[in-house]
Amino acid sequence: MRRTLLKLVLRRTEMSKGDTPHMSKDTVIRIDTPEAIDPLTELLRSGARKLIAEAIEAELSEMLQGYEDHKTVEGRRRVVRNGYQPERQILTGIGEVAVKTPRVRSREGEPVSFQSSLVPPYIRKSATVEVAIPWLYLKGISTGQMQSALEALVGPQAKGLSADVVGRLKRQRESEYKDWCQRCVDDEWVYIRAEGIYSGLRGDDGRLCARVIIGVNSRGQKHCLAIEDGVRESKQSWREVLLSLKQRGLRPPPKRAMGEGAPGVWSARGEVYPQTRVQRGGMHKSGNVLNSLPKSVQEKARQGLHDIWMAEGRVEAEVAFEALIERFGARYPRATDCLEKDRDDMLTFYDFPAEHGTPVRTTKVIKSSFATDQTQIKTGERRRDSHHNADDDLQD
Repeated sequence: MRRTLLKLVLRRTEMSKGDTPHMSKDTVIRIDTPEAIDPLTELLRSGARKLIAEAIEAELSEMLQGYEDHKTVEGRRRVVRNGYQPERQILTGIGEVAVKTPRVRSREGEPVSFQSSLVPPYIRKSATVEVAIPWLYLKGISTGQMQSALEALVGPQAKGLSADVVGRLKRQRESEYKDWCQRCVDDEWVYIRAEGIYSGLRGDDGRLCARVIIGVNSRGQKHCLAIEDGVRESKQSWREVLLSLKQRGLRPPPKRAMGEGAPGVWSARGEVYPQTRVQRGGMHKSGNVLNSLPKSVQEKARQGLHDIWMAEGRVEAEVAFEALIERFGARYPRATDCLEKDRDDMLTFYDFPAEHGTPVRTTKVIKSSFATDQTQIKTGERRRDSHHNADDDLQD
C-alpha cells in the first residue's frame, strides 16, 4: 500500500511540473544524455564512405567498358553517366554511412540502368545488422526491446528497426528454415548423430522437443542434416525425420548412428536403416550407473568407466569392462546390470578407426548449438516471473 501511495505522490509531482501523462508500453527508463562524439567512429565512417564510393565507381567503370563499342548514329557513346541517385543512409555496424549511387542513361535504343552489387537498390541496412537481430533474440531480447538494444550497439540511427520490422525479419527466417528443411542432402554420409533437445516449455501434449541429426561425410565434414520440432522422442516422430532424410538424398545407409538412450530413435533406425550399426553414448549410461551406486564408491566406479571409454582398443575396453563388473557385481547388481545391458552398442566405436573417435563420440556439437535457445527460454521465464512479482507489489 505504501508503494502505491508513493507512486501517486511522484506522479502528481511530475504533473505539477508541466509534464503531460502519456501511456507507453516501453518499460525502459530513458536518461537524456548528450550524444557522445567518438572520433574513432567518425574516422571509420568517413573511411567507409570513401571505400564504398571507390568500389561503386569501379563497378560503374567496368559496366561502361562493356558498352564501349556501342555507338550512336553520330558516333558518340550510347551509354553515358547521368549524375547520381539521391544520397541515402545505410545502417551498418559502425552507425549510418552516407552512400551516393551514380546513374547512367542510354542516348538511344533500349534503356540501360546501373545497379551496384555492393549497394543494391533500396537497401537500408547492412547484412551484419540483420544477422544481429536473431542473435539478440536468442540471447533473450524480446521483439519490443530489440530497438533499444540495437540503439545501444549502433547508436540512435537504429530507430527504424521497429517491432514490425523485426517481426518481418523473423517471418523471413521462418521461410528460409522451411526451404532449408526441404534441401537435398545427397552425399556420402558415414556417421550420423541423433539427439533430442528439450526446451523446458510444455505444449498441449507434453514438453517441446527439437529432434536434431548431425552428419559426418566421408571427407570428415560435419553438417546439420535435420532439425524438426515436436513434443516427444517417440519412435514415430524419429521415423518421420529419418524418412524425410532418405527422401532428400540420404539413401545409402550410414555406417554408424550415434546417440544417447532415447529408445525411439533406435527403433526407428532399425526400420529405416537396418544396416546401420548403433553407437550408444557413454555419458548418460555412466550417469545411470553412478546413480545406482552409493556415493562412497562412485568415484572408484567413475574411474572404471573412464578406463572403458578411453581404452586403447576394444580388447583393453573389454578387460576394463569385466574388471568393473567383477568389482561391483556382487554387491551392486543393479548398477552392473544397467552397464551390461547395452554392452555391444556402447563399444561399437572401437570397431572403427581411432581417429574418428573424438569427433563422433561427443554430443557437444549439438548441445552447444542450442545453448542460445535455452538462454531465450530461461530469460522469458525470468521476465514472466518478474511481471508476476510486480503485479503482487501493486496489489499490496
